[in-house]
Amino acid sequence: MDLKDKVVLITGGARIGKAVAQALAERGNHLVLTYRKSKKSADEAASYARSRGREVLLIKTDLTLNRDLADIIPKVKRRFGRLDILINMASVYEARSLTKLGFKEWDRDINANLRHAYYLSLQAAHLMNRTGGGRIINFSDWTAQSGRPRYRNLLPYYVAKSGIVGLTEGLALELAPKILVNAIAPGPILPPRSGVGRKENQEVIQNTPLKKWGGAGEISKAVLFLIETDFVTGECIRVDGGRHLY
Repeated sequence: MDLKDKVVLITGGARIGKAVAQALAERGNHLVLTYRKSKKSADEAASYARSRGREVLLIKTDLTLNRDLADIIPKVKRRFGRLDILINMASVYEARSLTKLGFKEWDRDINANLRHAYYLSLQAAHLMNRTGGGRIINFSDWTAQSGRPRYRNLLPYYVAKSGIVGLTEGLALELAPKILVNAIAPGPILPPRSGVGRKENQEVIQNTPLKKWGGAGEISKAVLFLIETDFVTGECIRVDGGRHLY
């Protein structure tokens, strides 16, 4: 795919989403950015894109709500008339013990991390097919792609991110040949917003063969590759500095 003058929808992502949005704007693309709480990151990405002459549509939404989900693609269609690239980045990462994991909490985490990607992908595919096809990029997690859980108290998150891998493979088959569907499984890219102590930081570095945090730019590089390739689909690429090897 020639990556210029395309319409790109990015859901969530906050800090990494902002970096991806800026990289795509730099390459000459127009953006649709959804956010729930990360308005500051969305506004900054939008300002960056507009300063480079790109069009931007911001949508405040809660991806766990059916009515909000159903509104997104129609808004994209009304504004741009097309959609070329969908990047499902939105995630909820919240530790919770099994004793505090009821139906409500389970449904919320599964909806936030998996169901919205399925629904938006189907709706986006209808619009993409009208203009010749497109790209869908989902976001899993290095733990899910490694084939086994590594941390306690993250059961619905792990299940959802494992489901993203299956969803990606299934959609790649269903939507071929016009739409290519792939996923990215990030590892230690950025420290948490709250920061990490010296001990925790050292543990991450010690358990990552490349001995560092990756930085959001590494995700942007992977996204650009998966958009530009014309012969990769159904793949989940780990961007984790080799973290899965330990």
